[in-house]
Amino acid sequence: MSCAELCVVTGALGYTGRYIARRLLATGGRVRTLTNRRDRPNPFGDELELAPLDFGRPARLVESLSGADVLFNTYWVRFAYGRVTFDRAVENTRTLLRAARDASVRRIVHVSVTNPSEDSPLPYFRGKAVLERAVAESGLSYAIVRPTVIFGDEDILIHNIAWFLRRLPVFVVPGNGDYRMQPVFVEDLAELVVRLGRESDNVVVDAAGPEVHTFEEWVRLIAEAIGRGPRILHMSPRVTHWLTAIVGRLVGDVVLTRDEISGLMANLLISDRPATGTTRLSEWLREHGRSLGTRYESELKRHYH
Repeated sequence: MSCAELCVVTGALGYTGRYIARRLLATGGRVRTLTNRRDRPNPFGDELELAPLDFGRPARLVESLSGADVLFNTYWVRFAYGRVTFDRAVENTRTLLRAARDASVRRIVHVSVTNPSEDSPLPYFRGKAVLERAVAESGLSYAIVRPTVIFGDEDILIHNIAWFLRRLPVFVVPGNGDYRMQPVFVEDLAELVVRLGRESDNVVVDAAGPEVHTFEEWVRLIAEAIGRGPRILHMSPRVTHWLTAIVGRLVGDVVLTRDEISGLMANLLISDRPATGTTRLSEWLREHGRSLGTRYESELKRHYH
């Protein structure tokens, strides 16, 4: 799409938002990002306008959104850490929605997650469901996009699984490892998100790739791509979380939370709708295996510090 006036992307210096912004800039329109990490490298230079994502100053958010045609929202948190909580992320997003309405933004494309539920015991999926309702009740034209698990060059999960596979003699899988995942390529997700920005109908769309793997198959595909033959140990979710917490202290990061283990094992990262992505994880891994896991990617350094 071409942003005749202005398109705004939250987090264009991050992961998913970067791919959305790149597609928008390729059309020659004006693109602005709202970010609270202006110290991050900016791959777009002067092409990308920068504005603060300051939830504590709603009037400034309105000013930053003034004149925008579409808001592409990728803001969320992976886990609670320190003062960053899911409840705060929900309230921050409500503030952003009010600012978008006050700025007369035409449409919002909001990135959610597959299988959200306000009754979920997992705050990640519960918070996403609460915000979907807030988007639908905002008065804005909207598209809600529900990705499964996203993979790509900057992906933390795949790179860190590969990092551990390269360095440890065993890899621990919680439970029997037969719970399923349907990863979607970040470029395919960005293409879908930008296309939905052109439209006007209110829609909710899953973003899922063409392949479904069990988690153990996923780990073995990554191992094959980097040339490793892992010894996989199956352990209880509690023991797995305990071990990942120990490893997390060693690398100075949060490797995997208890809720993330529960979400994986509950088959929440697959879709019951036709695939929207075309890129196969198995093929992508074969092409990128040499570079996977060569360094550890810290979630805390990237998003929380």
